[in-house]
Amino acid sequence: MNQDYIKPDNWSIIEEGFDVERVKSSESLFSIGNGAMGQRANFEESYSAETFQGSYIAGIYYPDKTKVGWWKNGYPKYFAKVLNAPNWIGIDIEINEENLDLNTCTEVRNFRRELNMKEGWYNRSFQAILKNGTEIAVNVRRFLSLDLDEAGIIKYDITPLNKDAKIVYKPYVDAGVTNEDANWEEKFWEPLEVKKGTNEAFVTAQTFKTHFKVTTFMHNTILANGEDIHVSPSTIDSTTDKVQYTYGTIIAKGQTSSIQKIGGYTVSLNHENTLAGAEKVIKSAVALGYDALLQNQIEAWAKIWEMSDITIEGDVKAQQGIRFNIFQLNQTYSGKDSRLNIGPKGFTGEKYGGSTYWDTEAYCIPFYMATKDQQVARNLLTYRYNQLDKAIENAKDNLGFKNGAALYPMVTMNGEECHNEWEITHEEIHRNGAIAFAIYNYYRFTGDYSYIPEKGLEVLIGIARFWHQRASFSKDKNQYVILGVTGPNEYENNINNNFYTNYIAKWCIDFAAEQIEKVATEYPADHKRVLDKVNLSSEEIKEWRKVADDMYFPISKELGIYLQQDGFLDKDLVPVKDLDRSQRPINQKWSWDRVLRSPYIKQADVLQGFYFFEDHFSKDELKRNFEFYESFTVHESSLSPCVHSIQAAALDKMDMAYTFYLRTSRLDLDDYNKEVEEGCHITSMAGTWMSIVEGFGGMRVKNDQLHFSPKIPKEWKGYSFKINFRNQILKVAVNHNETTFTVDGDQDLTIIVNGKPEIASKFVQIN
Repeated sequence: MNQDYIKPDNWSIIEEGFDVERVKSSESLFSIGNGAMGQRANFEESYSAETFQGSYIAGIYYPDKTKVGWWKNGYPKYFAKVLNAPNWIGIDIEINEENLDLNTCTEVRNFRRELNMKEGWYNRSFQAILKNGTEIAVNVRRFLSLDLDEAGIIKYDITPLNKDAKIVYKPYVDAGVTNEDANWEEKFWEPLEVKKGTNEAFVTAQTFKTHFKVTTFMHNTILANGEDIHVSPSTIDSTTDKVQYTYGTIIAKGQTSSIQKIGGYTVSLNHENTLAGAEKVIKSAVALGYDALLQNQIEAWAKIWEMSDITIEGDVKAQQGIRFNIFQLNQTYSGKDSRLNIGPKGFTGEKYGGSTYWDTEAYCIPFYMATKDQQVARNLLTYRYNQLDKAIENAKDNLGFKNGAALYPMVTMNGEECHNEWEITHEEIHRNGAIAFAIYNYYRFTGDYSYIPEKGLEVLIGIARFWHQRASFSKDKNQYVILGVTGPNEYENNINNNFYTNYIAKWCIDFAAEQIEKVATEYPADHKRVLDKVNLSSEEIKEWRKVADDMYFPISKELGIYLQQDGFLDKDLVPVKDLDRSQRPINQKWSWDRVLRSPYIKQADVLQGFYFFEDHFSKDELKRNFEFYESFTVHESSLSPCVHSIQAAALDKMDMAYTFYLRTSRLDLDDYNKEVEEGCHITSMAGTWMSIVEGFGGMRVKNDQLHFSPKIPKEWKGYSFKINFRNQILKVAVNHNETTFTVDGDQDLTIIVNGKPEIASKFVQIN
């Protein structure tokens, strides 16, 4: 770990004490969202020290022109920026004619932040002495409504402690924002219209190029000791992209002055007239009032936790970690809109760009399938189906493929490739496999086969065509090979025959061919419709099968392992335990050339194949490959610890499984990779859930049945989780003596526990 200031707590993320060195990290960790929008935990009042200002709107992006030193054919024309949205939270504050700024106060004490995950709100409180000698106590609560998801609410309380105070509130909305990571230092927002009302204001702006229109709004109420004093702004200042109101109040020592600010965004994705939409949102929020909005928030989060919570007894840090991960996942994606997806930073930062990586299919779908209605996961699959034409276009125009071969983008907002690293964009092609695997995984878990004949079969055909064309026949090996790739381990580029890539390519072809046969038998009308549409013949399928049947996999007979790639054993194989700690993380200490020549592995690669296709390999094969590759893995990807935790548990390496679980669950809270100030690792958080459910719980789906092989770390007294399996809710509770399986409702559910079938209406397994 690289930081240790978050206080252990079962339900809250808590920081105590003000430290300017921690501000940007805390802005990430205390971020809030509601699926439609989100924001970093920036201060509402002005702050003159270093900060990373960030508010974000789901689905809104900007195609920033790619900036490279040497342009290569097929390079993506743009990098899709996750846009810093207009600022609605800002409230400049003057107290006795001095600006409130924590960086310039004479003293700041009793500073405390709390992100209450149970109830879905963020609170900040402190006492401060300004340079003019005025001493104040401040309490600020902010939340983004789950029910009214275009609105956020701030309640900012100020109590003068040593004298009466003249308090001036200057709330504003401002579209004149910039991104931290703009390639060309240009602005992304074009102001269109400003509208001012009595206590409300609107700034409408649109993105350059993409022309997303957004109305940013605010409504202000000034209170004294909790009562609305019905004050109007004394002045209104506005420019083409900003409106700021000024409210002057006088409050006696020991009394409390407050501003309640309702703000948020209405966007052209959902409104023909964004201004009218904003006025409607304000009307709805004001009618409810602060107390009702907060109560609704608490109730909405209670419903989420009822299904998605994981309890851990006896280990507060482990409990805090899993709830933080579950909380952030639910803040990021609600499943309501199939146009949206799960970005790697969610609403916590700008890094990476794009809203979709292979992380969604490989890591996130299991979480949403098991803790939500299956329609949520189906929406994630539909997202990819709707972008199939773009995937075909990407393969054709950027890589020269033909005949409907599809390569899904490494990073995308609208289906177009928009990743700005050539070796990743063109070579990390294994992402195609994760999309096909997600279709299989969805059907395996939900039992809903209808997605495949309706939509999924077209995706599988496009992916199979890609792998068929991407492989080449080696006369020397007398087998098909796949050259010039980057596997999941991004610390090797342009290598040949990455085991995971070759294996999932073969599997994709086999799976696509099997589904074509199944649909032909069970859904003949869909079979004819799809094959006519894509012009697929039986001869072409035979050609696919030749590639799959004769795919080459590099192996070491001496070590009894699959090789990560042809030349892996040619490296200087110094294990991580012998690497000087001062050299870590290597991606921040070494040249890229040195990283690429090293044996060090960023994340599960061969082991990713063992995770997806566990039933294809023996336990002995897993053990040999795990012990070899883990010794060279530096876990500098957020996606790495969860897979290793699951496999360590499967191998009864429980101390190792627990260590990896802590690393994945507290990756951001403890800043393992020294980068949390850039934002949290949202997509890998689903892997934390998998570490418990699939790792310690041993949950698998085989032959339409749930299988469990429960284990428990020695550090815990017990843990529990719920699974929505084919519309039946199963609760699993594990302690050192027994495991209890309980099904909600009257219908029994047959499960397999440690290899034996049991009825889970209420079954207790003695451990």
